[in-house]
Amino acid sequence: MLSKGYSLIFFFTFASMKFTATQISELLNGKVVGDPSVKVDTLSKIEEGSTGSITFLSNPKYTSHIYTTNASIVVVNNDFEPQSKLDLTLVKVENAYSAFTTLLDYYNSTKNNKSGIESPLFISDSASYGKDVYIGAFSHIGENVVIGDNVKIYPNTFIGDNVTIGPNTTICSGVKVYFDCVIGANCYINSGVVIGADGFGFSPDKDGIYKKIPQIGNVILEDFVDLGAATTVDRATLGSTVIKKGVKLDNQVQVAHNVTIGENTVIAAQSGIAGSTKIGANCQIGGQVGIAGHIVIGNNVRIVGQSGVTKSIKSNQTINGTPAFNNSDYNKSYVHFKNLPKIIKEFNSLENTTKHDL
Repeated sequence: MLSKGYSLIFFFTFASMKFTATQISELLNGKVVGDPSVKVDTLSKIEEGSTGSITFLSNPKYTSHIYTTNASIVVVNNDFEPQSKLDLTLVKVENAYSAFTTLLDYYNSTKNNKSGIESPLFISDSASYGKDVYIGAFSHIGENVVIGDNVKIYPNTFIGDNVTIGPNTTICSGVKVYFDCVIGANCYINSGVVIGADGFGFSPDKDGIYKKIPQIGNVILEDFVDLGAATTVDRATLGSTVIKKGVKLDNQVQVAHNVTIGENTVIAAQSGIAGSTKIGANCQIGGQVGIAGHIVIGNNVRIVGQSGVTKSIKSNQTINGTPAFNNSDYNKSYVHFKNLPKIIKEFNSLENTTKHDL
C-alpha cells in the first residue's frame, strides 16, 4: 500500500506516471467497482473527461454525464448505483465531493510547494524565518518580522515591521501587511489583500475640517483564516481587529477597525462591515451585505445577500432586506411589495366608487 503523501506527490508532480484505481481507492479509503488496474494521470470535470483522467460525481444534476464521459475513473458516493452499463471504473467513497477535494488539495499543495529565497528582495537583519520557507522576488520583509516554518510568501509582497506569520501560511503575490499585525498558522491570503491599513477614523474640528485620528492598534488573524483577493482588514484605533479561527472571507470584503468576526463564519464577496461591530461564530453572510457599526450579531446567524443590517441581531436567526428583518416575515411581505401597484389601483378605484355613491 502506498502512503498518501508519497503517492499523491508523485501522482501530480510527474505527468508521465500513472496510478491505478486500486492505489487511488487506498488513498481515499474507497472501494473499486470495475477494473482495479485501470490507470490515470490527470484530473478532469465529468462532462469533459478524457481517457486517462479521474473525475467525480456528487451533484445529482450531473448524473447523466457519467454515462457519456470518457474519464477512466469516477469517484462516486457509496450509494450510487448505475442505471445502465458503464465503460469505466468507479471508486466508491463515503463522500465523493470531499474525497475529490482531497485530491485537489494535494495537487494544489504540490504545485505551489516552492522553497528558498529569491532575489532581488529586502529582508531586514532583525527578521527571522523558519525551515522550508519561500520568499519571492521583490518582496520586503521589515524589522523584527517572525516567519514560521513552511510559510510561502510570493513575489511583490510587503511585510511591515514587527509582523508575525504562523507556520504553513501562504501569502500570495501583491499582499500588503502593515506593522504589528499577527497572522496565524495555516492561513491563506490571496493576492491584493491589505491587512492593517488605517481604520476610517476622522473627527471634525470647530471649522468642520476633518482631522485624522491615529490608528495605533493592529489586526490579528487566528489560525486557518482565508482571505479572498482584494479583501481589506483595517487596523484598530486601539486594541485589535480580530478575525477568529476558521473564518473565510470572499473577494473584496471590507472589514473596518475594531471589528471582531467569530470562529468559522463565512462572508461572501463585496460585503462591508463598519467599525466596532462584533459578529458571532458560525454565521453565514451573503454577498453585498452591508453591516452598520457598533452592533452585535449573534452566533449561527444567516444574512441573505444584499441585505442592510442596521441593528443588533440575536443568535440563530435568518434575516433579509434593507433594513434587514426576519427572513420569513420578509418573504411574506415581499408578496405585498410586488402587488403594491395593483393594491393602490384597487384602493383608488374603491375610493372613487365610494365618493360617487355618496
